[in-house]
Amino acid sequence: MVRPTVKAVLLSPVRELGERPLLVVGPSLGTSTLLWSQAGALLGDDVDVVAWDLPGHGISPAAAETFTVAELADAVVELVDSIAPGARFHYAGVSLGGATGLQLGIKHGERLKSLSVQCTGAKIGTPEGWLERAQTVRTQGTPVMVVGSAQRWFAPGFMEREPERSSRLLHTLRDADRFSYAFCCEALAGFDVRSELGSIRVPTQALAGAEDTVAPPSFAEEIVAGITAGGGTANAATLAGVAHLAPFEAPGHVADLLRTLITWAESAGAGK
Repeated sequence: MVRPTVKAVLLSPVRELGERPLLVVGPSLGTSTLLWSQAGALLGDDVDVVAWDLPGHGISPAAAETFTVAELADAVVELVDSIAPGARFHYAGVSLGGATGLQLGIKHGERLKSLSVQCTGAKIGTPEGWLERAQTVRTQGTPVMVVGSAQRWFAPGFMEREPERSSRLLHTLRDADRFSYAFCCEALAGFDVRSELGSIRVPTQALAGAEDTVAPPSFAEEIVAGITAGGGTANAATLAGVAHLAPFEAPGHVADLLRTLITWAESAGAGK
């Protein structure tokens, strides 16, 4: 089994790592580090922001074979170890990147300082739906997904207000490796950690878009309920006027929420 490899882009100013908290941010299916560029820049004075790309998306190499969301989490830890060996870090991820964050909390909790899962769920969609999409994209390529993704990704009116930015992100989807995209769909088909949420002990925020039809606010509430039932600390927030890509649609709001979480987690950690 060859574990997927993910590559990263630094979104904060170039400087020596370690003087500021490290924030690792993860993407939604079909997007790239562009998803986090504005929110990352807003946070860049306070934290070091490293964004990673899914296999076959952005700068990450294409995947050669199937993988799980848990293996994506392992790949993120390997990525962190390649730039800051053994470092503990804050993590924020959207959709599939958020699912990866839940797996980090479950499997690699000792490495996390805080966790922000955005526009995601402990289970997303149905296995049948994901497998059907995987087959469609393998056969027809990723451009077949552009129209439907545009409708799911952005709240009504966003593409009209931000035509250039939304077009750039949709080009990322068009340019993604079709086979890697299909492998991501298959990973989501097998993803269901609802019974494991109680093992997450890192401070967690679950953010949802009020207009999100893929991972509605009830998904964030389910995550919080699962974590707190196990004795963990978590809270949910719903962002008005946002659909499925919170840091892209509302970078300022997301940056503020992340800054609050990171500041609290850092101070709580210093008190241990």
